[in-house]
Amino acid sequence: MKKFNGYYGDFGGAYVGDELKKNLEELEQAFYKYIDDNEFKEELNYYYKEYIGRENPLYFAKNLTEKIGGAKIYLKREDLNHTGAHKINNALGQALLAKRMGKKRIIAETGAGQHGVATATVCALFDMDCTIYMGEEDTKRQALNVFRMELLGAKVIPVTTGTRTLKDAVDEALKDFVVNRENTFYMLGSAVGPHPFPMIVKEFQSIIGKEAKAQILKKEGRLPDAIVACVGGGSNAIGLFSPFYEDTTVQIHGVEPYGKGLETKEHAASITLGEPAIIHGFKCYSLLDENKNIAPVHSVAAGLDYPGVGPEHCFYHATKRATYCGSTDKEALDAFKLLSQTEGIIPAIESSHAIAYGTKLAKEIGKDKIIIINLSGRGDKDVAQVKEMGI
Repeated sequence: MKKFNGYYGDFGGAYVGDELKKNLEELEQAFYKYIDDNEFKEELNYYYKEYIGRENPLYFAKNLTEKIGGAKIYLKREDLNHTGAHKINNALGQALLAKRMGKKRIIAETGAGQHGVATATVCALFDMDCTIYMGEEDTKRQALNVFRMELLGAKVIPVTTGTRTLKDAVDEALKDFVVNRENTFYMLGSAVGPHPFPMIVKEFQSIIGKEAKAQILKKEGRLPDAIVACVGGGSNAIGLFSPFYEDTTVQIHGVEPYGKGLETKEHAASITLGEPAIIHGFKCYSLLDENKNIAPVHSVAAGLDYPGVGPEHCFYHATKRATYCGSTDKEALDAFKLLSQTEGIIPAIESSHAIAYGTKLAKEIGKDKIIIINLSGRGDKDVAQVKEMGI
């Protein structure tokens, strides 16, 4: 793989102290050493196939397509992966890197719990010590995933600072990494953070788009007209988008969490309403308060309430290669119910943001078009929360 400087246009970089920078350089060197190594690739592909269950289907959602009455809608079924979401793609890849680097202690942050579950899973598989930081608010919303992580042998630490959600979990994980960097591998779960994390996560998640491209060419004999994915930090989205980047006939749509509405302060629309700033060691569009500090954010989806966004998404937006829009909490919950009742597929609330926007787009662009929506995770984890909300 060609070496990369860590900047996507004006975004990205590694704004960290010198000691931590040494560890990031060690990680970068290991990544470049192994990503093109045949033995590493064979082992990764073995676990993708035999353990995760890849490749997963590109499913023609016939009932949903007919109900919407627009473009043909295909779903990339990341919800069928072992552990229930796309997060396992990256966790497995990083675990194999950690193993080769001789790191036996793994730490991670998690919002909805899917990355935490994926991290705990691979740590159990490879006999690694596992500590997961999770905002206290998210531990309540996603109690089932907390139990799953603990069942898998992980130590889950509720974070009680700030808004007690994903941003604060990342803060605590980074503090741990700084203190314990000599023996610890930080398994960052989204395409955010200081270089080389966004590059590494993108590489392991790009299996989504690579498969989807090959599958749609086989099924339809052509590329889709549009691809759609939800964007919090942005790992599932960059995994789908990046293999289509040079296919300029394909529209790219990232769907942000508009929460209770852009007119309120209760949203997490970092690209739509943010401005360039440094967060968690990298530069991206960030939501700031009147004092230019990182603002509290909101989404009904625990995996999307992050006040920044991956630097490659920022670059896609700045260069107009992709369009970033959004779905509100209500729209996402309506889509959660819609997909459940039309296709018998219960989506994650995060993925429901993409379903909500993707179905609107299908109506707009017409029946002779094709859309791929990334169904990034399944909704088992969300059923209790949705039930309590009376949806």
